[in-house]
Amino acid sequence: MRKRPRLSRARATTIRIAVLALLGLLAGVLFRYQVVASEAWLLEAQSNRLRTLAVPAPRGVIRDRAGRVLADNVPGYSIAIIPDRADSMVATLDRMRQHLEISDRRYRELARQSGTRPARPVLITLDAPFESVAALQERRSTFARLLIESRPKRRYPAREVGSHAIGYVGEIDETELEVRRDEGVAPGQIVGKAGLEAQYDRVLGGKPGTRYVEVDAQGRIIGSFSGVQGVASEPGSDLDLHLDLELMEWIHRIFPEGRNGSVVMLDVPTGGVLALYSAPAFDPNVFAGVVDRRDWEGYARDRDSPLYHRAVRGKYPPGSQWKLATAAMALELGLVTPTERMPVSCRGSFVFGNRAYRCWKEEGHGSLQLAEAIQHSCNVYFYQLGARIGLSRTLEIGNRMGFGTRCGIDLPQDAGGTFPEDMGFWERRFGYEPREGEVISLSIGQGPNDQTPLKMAQFLLAIARDGAAPPPVLRRMGADETPGDAWRLDIPPPHLEQIREGMRRVMSPGGTAYASSIEHFDLLGKTGTAQSGGDRPTHAWFSAIAGPHGAPPEVVAVALVEFGGGGSEVAAPLVAKAVDFYLRGEHGIRRDTIQTLREHLQAGRSIEWATGR
Repeated sequence: MRKRPRLSRARATTIRIAVLALLGLLAGVLFRYQVVASEAWLLEAQSNRLRTLAVPAPRGVIRDRAGRVLADNVPGYSIAIIPDRADSMVATLDRMRQHLEISDRRYRELARQSGTRPARPVLITLDAPFESVAALQERRSTFARLLIESRPKRRYPAREVGSHAIGYVGEIDETELEVRRDEGVAPGQIVGKAGLEAQYDRVLGGKPGTRYVEVDAQGRIIGSFSGVQGVASEPGSDLDLHLDLELMEWIHRIFPEGRNGSVVMLDVPTGGVLALYSAPAFDPNVFAGVVDRRDWEGYARDRDSPLYHRAVRGKYPPGSQWKLATAAMALELGLVTPTERMPVSCRGSFVFGNRAYRCWKEEGHGSLQLAEAIQHSCNVYFYQLGARIGLSRTLEIGNRMGFGTRCGIDLPQDAGGTFPEDMGFWERRFGYEPREGEVISLSIGQGPNDQTPLKMAQFLLAIARDGAAPPPVLRRMGADETPGDAWRLDIPPPHLEQIREGMRRVMSPGGTAYASSIEHFDLLGKTGTAQSGGDRPTHAWFSAIAGPHGAPPEVVAVALVEFGGGGSEVAAPLVAKAVDFYLRGEHGIRRDTIQTLREHLQAGRSIEWATGR
């Protein structure tokens, strides 16, 4: 009987110890979660009721050389939905369509996107009308997951003018997001998609900030949350260009209606791009918000390809402009002197091997020196010059000059030229070994040789600058920045002057483009008519160097009009009028719509300035 009280006391002691151990364990757990890990659980609790939203940074302003705005920002409104079940989001979209215009195509895209339950807000539009914003704000209780934000919207005041050079912006896609994840970009961020907007996106884009909104257990937005400090956005830096908006507008006005092509003008001292025009153009404002697929497909399916940047990416046979390159090669090798005449006078054709190659002038040009051959664009003279150089050396020097490489312009879509890399080019491309006669076609800008208008302008820049040319550049550099030379011709300046003299004669009485000469400035030119294949009309080229009479040249310009026929008829007056417009503004001379010699004759004005030269 005495053993039972002792046994009961032992059991009671054991139970007390077990209870104390459990209480100690519970206290330890509570201490861990409430004291040691309190910050982690607080963060977890906050993450359940907070949503982090990106605060877009205003993009930097893009300005032309005179400070005129090419791209800036205006107030806009974006509308997005916090993710929910697919059926709930579709129902929300259906109600939203009563107050916000959503195309059927865009509606289907959003409906498909809602089924994936993305972790970020589903963007409806970046450019909501104020009336729609007001209507949705009045019905916030109906649209509890709706996000309406005021954000800067990109605006392009010049519209089509300069659109290919400036480019456009759009919402970052998944591929870009993965590539640029280390840069701190966020889903939904607006980034540059083309042109300068893409090239300098890291400069223009700035740095997005963050803010927080509070949601309930169902994910519905309650309001802004002030308990956690957000991060302010950092505006992007501005971009100042060499481009001249007035000049671009003038080119847009005078470019042959209904034609496709491009005009490039470079500043001789700096290599700065004053004009980079491509026709037809597009309105980049269309892409500033969420792009409707119908708008995009309309541009993409247009047979004239308005999104295609012909000045930088379009490749065409250079035609007779290439005769300047042939002359430069021969002078560099010492194979011809400026006063030398070819052994065979031009009588309308030249026989090489067992084939006769014709000149464009059936009766021929007779015996010519270099400047005269450039003036009259004599094929027979340059056939013989090309034969002296030879195919192998033509390829070697042409590639060293850079005709097969990119120009180095600060744009993401620089195509450069196409030129045979070596003698094996014909085997790789056409399946046969080249004969020496290939150089005959190459010498006058035909054959496997395609160049962009920008590449030809860069070559012309080297001629204007006594043999050296920097890369063409759109952004105006600081005083401590120097682009360096991208192109160098090993030709003595006196010999280069002979090439320029030939171009000067093109614009003189008897020259192929005399009708496009201008009154106040020295215009040196070279026409080009390039085969386009099949029975279609030829492409029209014209290249020019220009400046005040008796002074160093100030600009070079190149125009290409697709299927435009003769360069002297279509491209030459286009370049002459663009050059005259720009230089008049630079030298304080009143601008006029009557500019070329032909226009003076048609208007009945005095042409003493032309006949006295």
